[in-house]
Formats: sequence, C-alpha cells, structure tokens
Amino acid sequence: MSRDKRKYSSEIVDGVEQAPSRAMLRAVGFESEDFNKPQVGIASTWSMVTPCNMHINQLAESVASGADSAGSKSVIFNTITVSDGISMGTKGMRYSLISREVIADSIETVVGGQGFDGLITIGGCDKNMPACVMAMARLNRPSIFVYGGSIKPGSNRTDVVSVFEAVGKHSEGAISDIELLDIESTAIPGPGSCGGMYTANTMASAIEALGMSLPNSSAQEAVSSSKLKDSSDAGESIMNLISLDLKPRDIMTKQAFENAIAVVIALGGSTNAVLHLLAIAHEAKINLSLNDFERIGKRTPVLADLRPSGNYLMSELIEIGGIVPLMKSMLEKGLIDGNQMTVTGKTLEENLSDYDHYPKDQKIITSTDKPIKTDSHLRILYGNLAPSGAVAKISGKEGLSFQGKAKVYNSEEDAMEGILSNQISEGDVVVIRYEGPRGAPGMREMLSPTSAIMGKGLGDKVAFLTDGRFSGGTHGFVVGHITPEAYDGGPIALINDGDLISIDATTNQVNIDLSHEELAKRKELWLCPVEEEEGGVLDKYRSLVTSASEGAVTTKK
Repeated sequence: MSRDKRKYSSEIVDGVEQAPSRAMLRAVGFESEDFNKPQVGIASTWSMVTPCNMHINQLAESVASGADSAGSKSVIFNTITVSDGISMGTKGMRYSLISREVIADSIETVVGGQGFDGLITIGGCDKNMPACVMAMARLNRPSIFVYGGSIKPGSNRTDVVSVFEAVGKHSEGAISDIELLDIESTAIPGPGSCGGMYTANTMASAIEALGMSLPNSSAQEAVSSSKLKDSSDAGESIMNLISLDLKPRDIMTKQAFENAIAVVIALGGSTNAVLHLLAIAHEAKINLSLNDFERIGKRTPVLADLRPSGNYLMSELIEIGGIVPLMKSMLEKGLIDGNQMTVTGKTLEENLSDYDHYPKDQKIITSTDKPIKTDSHLRILYGNLAPSGAVAKISGKEGLSFQGKAKVYNSEEDAMEGILSNQISEGDVVVIRYEGPRGAPGMREMLSPTSAIMGKGLGDKVAFLTDGRFSGGTHGFVVGHITPEAYDGGPIALINDGDLISIDATTNQVNIDLSHEELAKRKELWLCPVEEEEGGVLDKYRSLVTSASEGAVTTKK
C-alpha cells in the first residue's frame, strides 16, 4: 500500500526505527501485512451508564468488520459518555455539556497520538454525537459518523419524556404512585436514543444533512439489521474516502451547515442543535452565527409532526422511510443545496436520487404547501434581556407572544421546588438563572422543571426563561441560551419578582419593562451569588468556555 493512503500511520510503523511500535501493535492483533494497510480508528462511545450507548460496541465490531474487509486495518477505542436523562435535575447535569468537550478532546488525542489514517465514530447520546463530529473537524482526516440508532417505543407509545411529565401529573394528584411506577417501568424498553425528535435524533439528522453520515444512518432503530448494515457499510466506505483524500472540511462547507439547519427546522428539532452546530462549525473553521439560523428560519417551514410538540415517534418516521424522502422533497423545493459533497463520495443530490418519496397515505410529514408552521420554530430573540441573543422553541401551538410577571429562581433546584409546591400561577414568566455555561458551570438542561409545568397543565399558560438550555424533549413557551448569562452580569441577573416581561416570536424580541437607567442602577448593586468551584474540570471549563451564542466551546478560533 502506498504511503499516500497511509499519510499518518506510515510515520508510526514504517522503518527500522519504528520496530518498537510494530512490536506493541503485534501484541494487540496486528499481523505483518497490516502494517502496509491504512489504519482506521473506530471511536466507540459504548457505555453501560445509559441505554443510548449500551449496544454500541456491537456496532463498532460491525464497523471494524466492514473496514477490514475493504482493505484497511481497524482499531477500536473507547471514549466516555454522560447520560442527560439520568443526571437531569441534579448537579450531575453540569457535566453533560462539559462532556462534549472532553469527548472531542479524547478522540482527537487518540487519533493524533496513534496516527490513524481514517476515523469512524459511533455516537448515541446528545453530547457524544456533536463531540464526535467536532473531533472529526479538528483532525480533518477522512471520517464517517455512525448514529447508534433510536430506541423502540415503550408501552402505550411512551418514552423518557413521558416519565418526566408523569412527575408533574403525580404532584397534581392526576396519577397514582402505582401509575407513575408503571410508566417508569415500561417507558424505556432497551437500547437506543430517546424516541422523539429530541436532541439525539435531531443531531443525527443534522449530521446526515451535513454529509457526514451515510444516507438514512439517522433513521434506523438501534436494535435492527439495518443499523448493523449501516455500521458495516460505513466501515467499507472509509477506504473510498481515504483513496479520494476526502476530508471533513471538504464536506462541512457553509452551505452544508445551512442544509443541516434547514433539515433541523423542517423536523421541528431541538434547540440544542443551535448550540452544537455552532460548535461544530467553530471546529470546522466555518463562520456560522445565530443570524444564519434566523435567516434560514425565515424561508424554512416546519413539516414534521414529531414529538415533543407533535404526535409521532422516530420509530414511526423510520417506518415510512426516515429523513431521506424529506430531504428529497426539500431539494425539489429549493430548500437545501444538493451540490454539497457527502461521505459517500457523491453529492447530496446524487445520494437522494436513489430514494423514493414518502408513501402518499402517511401523516407524519406534511407537504411544503401545507406546513405545520410556515417558518422556523427555532426563534433567535434579542432585546434588553438578551443583547447577545437567545434561542426560543415556539411551535405556534402555545401562541406567538407572551407577557407576564417574573417569578425568579437562582437555580434549577429552587425552581423545581417552587413548581411542585404550586408557587407558579397562570400568566407567570418563570426565570431560572445562573445556569449558563459559566454560571452552572455547564449549562444544565431544564427538562425537569419544564416537564413538571407541562404535567401540571400549565404548558400553555406560563412562559419560561433561562440562561441555561433545554432538552430536546422540552416543549411549551420556552426561551433559553440567554446571553450575556447571569454569571457575567447579563440583564437576566437583574430581574426581580414581579417585573413585567414580554416575549414576541413575531418580532423576535424578549424584553423587560425597565428603563436603561433602572437596569444600570441594578447592575451597580449586583453581586454574583454563585460560589466558585474547588478545582477540577468544572473550574477548567468555566475559565475557558465561550458564551452560548458562540456555541459554548473551549477552543480558540
């Protein structure tokens, strides 16, 4: 095999002086002929800490088999994962977004240190997925992402969000202890990522639209023959990318990111996609900003009736063909750019030509002529409460504007206690602050309080503001990612109980009814109530992380 195809591994294994390296590799299974093959690192996010990732080593082995059969030498290695669903509502959730940076760093470290010529990553939970692609963008070696796949539905079409919302219903007395236990015991039946268009399925779809996955990798159940085949196919495909020297930054162009944003909007996807696509673009050295989401949102309709705001599960979308027919229709309507290159070595348009449209009788994806919403549900808001921007998830079902009096909490725990003890009334604007990237630190998700609000029947009767973020399972009138964050003395830190707050998803404004002079007076008296951490990764993250409007990244431009 020529050194051209072993651009990096040849430095590790060629020549007399590298005999010690070869000796070490022989001990882990290399034969003499393997030293002449391109080496492909396979980053497995397998872990028994979460059902999202518990099956991924089996997929990694399938990837390795495909890669080896195509003429490369595969090497499986692991990285960490943190479960959002398990840590949600606790201090442990501070580590969730931080894990994205740790995972990206760890993959970069192994691939760079071992001299792999290609990289295949397998992700199955909210943060390890963007982390995988961030590492690919940094390393810029031929790479493919494989999605671990979606979970099967629980009993009576339940999922993890059903359990969170059941907590709110239980506090209202709407369901009994036994009914809560039944939902808890049956909602998550086995391996796979959460089953709605929550963050995992949103990011899988976005990564495929970016061109970094094989067609329909985002729309296969975790436990299925199609997912095993997708894994094997990815392994086989990496040799083509190595031969072509086709790298992630050749694929992840500005236009490719615009395709990803459009697909996320059409699917009614998670607000976390804004944070993660900004971070991936940062690593790919693409100039992407909140303004791009706003611009693309004006021309892109919401077409998918998927949870959390809609009715259907990812498994039901898989049954009618996944997201490929959606992208095919969007291409025909000029909503995405088909000229972008993908990991197949073909353009997006060439990939889509091999697939059919959705069955005519399906009800999950609407036509562009009769969309669920004519423009984006992801609203980029500005105003005197968010001078540097905020991200709202407003489907339209909860209305397009809200005005109410603030009910302020300085932590998620305080807010949760307030919600469950009936401190929240119709017309309130619940404010949870000091939960931003630096304030938490770690920018916790607010699924527990928003689900409790939904469970109490207040979902369309109150609004919710935070400098933290939301789970993909969150729905209701919610505004997050408010910047500057409270920890940095942003206006959200200056709100008092009873202040009048206005949110308008038509004019894209979020404002507090206070003069500039009054805000300045409050700022002079403000003292940050957050205690400093005592060393460790939380301190390190707080010292490095950028704002949510910049993707909450820890690496320089």
